[in-house]
Amino acid sequence: MFADLFFNKTPVHTRDIQLFNTESKRKEIFKPLNQKEVKMYSCGPTVYDYAHIGNLRSYVFADIVKRVLIRNGYPVKHTINLTDFGHLTSDGDEGEDKMMKGLKREGLEINLDSMRQLSDRYIKAFEDDVEELRILPPDTWARASDYIKKQINLIKTLDEKGFTYETSDGLYFDISKFPKYGRLGNIDLDKLKSGARVEVNKEKKHPADFAIWKKGDLGWNSQWGKGFPGWHIECSAMAMDTLGKQIDIHTGGEDHVPIHHNAEIAQSEAVTGKCFSKYWLHNAFITIDSTKVAKSLGNSITLQHLRDRGFSGDDYRYWLLTAHYRSQVNFTWEALKAAKQALFRLKRIMYEDFGQKTATPSAQHLDAFDDRLADDFDTPGAIAIMWDMLKDDTLDDKTKCGTLFAMDEILDIGLSDQLDEGTRSLGVVDVDDIPEEVQTLIDEREVARIARNWDRADILRDQIKLKGYELEDTAHGPKVTKV
Repeated sequence: MFADLFFNKTPVHTRDIQLFNTESKRKEIFKPLNQKEVKMYSCGPTVYDYAHIGNLRSYVFADIVKRVLIRNGYPVKHTINLTDFGHLTSDGDEGEDKMMKGLKREGLEINLDSMRQLSDRYIKAFEDDVEELRILPPDTWARASDYIKKQINLIKTLDEKGFTYETSDGLYFDISKFPKYGRLGNIDLDKLKSGARVEVNKEKKHPADFAIWKKGDLGWNSQWGKGFPGWHIECSAMAMDTLGKQIDIHTGGEDHVPIHHNAEIAQSEAVTGKCFSKYWLHNAFITIDSTKVAKSLGNSITLQHLRDRGFSGDDYRYWLLTAHYRSQVNFTWEALKAAKQALFRLKRIMYEDFGQKTATPSAQHLDAFDDRLADDFDTPGAIAIMWDMLKDDTLDDKTKCGTLFAMDEILDIGLSDQLDEGTRSLGVVDVDDIPEEVQTLIDEREVARIARNWDRADILRDQIKLKGYELEDTAHGPKVTKV
């Protein structure tokens, strides 16, 4: 892709980046811990099933964050974790392990080998989704089961420092030993305690105490018995091992705020005594019929479902970017269809009207575009500027094309592919790829059209469509697209 080439160049447009920090609840000017490298961690999927479109919003958002940082001169070191054990169906240490649930669903034996086999399958599916959505891969895919020793060592340190207590079912972090617990999202711990269900776990000192080791028949051996590390400890261990004790940016869905990310803060800072992440960025939910997308609710839609209906990863990415990441957005097929049509127009302009013939981008429009993105990653504002640029009659086509290229470095919605690849994405069929029987009908129709035998021409057009192809008459002859 052409976008790949731009990222190897020294950034030209450098500006202050404002981001909304969940911890402070306000926009802040980004100031990295180290000018040479921004350390960024994104909470990854639990790989017991296919990721749904709600899950995928987090990674498209993280991708925009990374691209904007790179554009403005900040090299990024990025980790995404892959949770392949230990995530219970409730974030509050209740319910069944999601990987166990996946094993039972697919009729696999309940053992670590089967768990690895199951997660291999869904890791590959997730990586395919990431590629289809044009998300830049992280520097590290951190698979939780590959970091067991790191997690156990972190738990030992917490235990030795007196932040834990043991129960019949595991080892828990005692939030009373960490007075700043719940600062992310301003969690009201007194209200949480008064509203807690006592029968859930009578051995917990406080309902917000969270498991850092769960005992069980399946797992690994430790001084606390056989079992596995808690879900929250995974991220702390992998972030610290791959990025260091302090990171610049931590991203994730807003559902992670009350429990998972507060737990990460508590256990990480209890070990190091240092601020774990300087900035916390969270994207809002996607809803369907105003209901949160969730596998447990049976309303999850995957990228494969979109493909089955004729939509591409580019269509979905464009639709996501038309809404601000902190805005909850309701998914409908009609909305996705409108996004597909808009993106089709953009691709047609790039590949057919402009033919990818470029000149120096418009500094005025590109600066405005980058300013919108530097203001808390305002992709809808940036897209509006892109459309305004295309309407600017003072610019020639080559300048507009060059500006689109530069904008697509960040948006990456399919405007920077090679010309032949981009043209194919429009559905235009090369003459060599048209079946002989269809080409014969096209030739017959062209004869009828030249003879002004419109009735015959219409009948032949309908026959061609029944075989899966559509015709558009142009000044250069018929253009064929696959239905």
